[in-house]
Amino acid sequence: MRGFYRHEEGCVLSSAIDKCIFVVAKPRFDSQVRLSYTKTEVVDRAEDLQHELAREAMMMTGLKRGIELVTIGDIPSAGTGLGSSSTVTVGLLHALYLHRGESQSKETLAQLACEVEIERLRRPIGKQDQYIAAYGGLRLIRFLPDESVVAERIEPGRETLRWLDERLMLVYTGQTRPAGEVLGEQVNNIAERMDVLREMKAMAHRGRALLESGDVDGFGALLHEAWLLKKQMASKVSNGSIDQMYETARRAGALGGKITGAGGGGFLLLYCPRERRDAVRAALRPLEELPFSLEPDGTKVVFDYRR
Repeated sequence: MRGFYRHEEGCVLSSAIDKCIFVVAKPRFDSQVRLSYTKTEVVDRAEDLQHELAREAMMMTGLKRGIELVTIGDIPSAGTGLGSSSTVTVGLLHALYLHRGESQSKETLAQLACEVEIERLRRPIGKQDQYIAAYGGLRLIRFLPDESVVAERIEPGRETLRWLDERLMLVYTGQTRPAGEVLGEQVNNIAERMDVLREMKAMAHRGRALLESGDVDGFGALLHEAWLLKKQMASKVSNGSIDQMYETARRAGALGGKITGAGGGGFLLLYCPRERRDAVRAALRPLEELPFSLEPDGTKVVFDYRR
């Protein structure tokens, strides 16, 4: 949170997963703009788009007419806590700059995505989603008081990554909440929660050390400690229903977990020893599981039809 790292360095432990937002950009035969997502917009100028992220990305890149954009996602586009909005922003900027014939670095794409969401649209969010979407992999992301960001790749080893893949689960709570509702309260509570934030920062470094040493079960237990701290940040981070889901999973054998993103809904990330995964799945029925793997890559070009 900016209110914290403007005073002292902050950090998070984050990973990309193999669920993607695909962005297609192509020229139109006329001067209009056509944007297709969960609905379709056809306008004369980019400024007239209702989709805020696409509008601001187009304005930033200077592409305002004669273009067609399509976004397709593997997951719902809002309220999941999986960073889909920031991923859309990074993907739009990447596609639009390539459409202009320009190649931007991952760092630049992350910075520009933050500018779109935080500066232009005034969303009360942090920077971690934009940076992990741009860089990919498993990373310790550090936020410095001068507004710079350092995304350090964590290299726990192939075997440890495989163990994590086998033990992490994502379960959809069936609830969604705009991140701003939760983050707004967290921002207001920062002054009173500095000690909690410092402990959460220390846990990010502990988590890195556990993964680099191959102690995945220790990492799972650390997730539980971190979740207990996260719930202290705001009243809307969790609720009775989410707490019940989490405790049900713990009784069935999960060592730890957390709500992804700001909280209040979306997906529940759980760490389960392999021999307890089926028991946890059974205990949480009929909640839907989202199978996933950790993803080493960030934003990338899948196909360039101009070549």
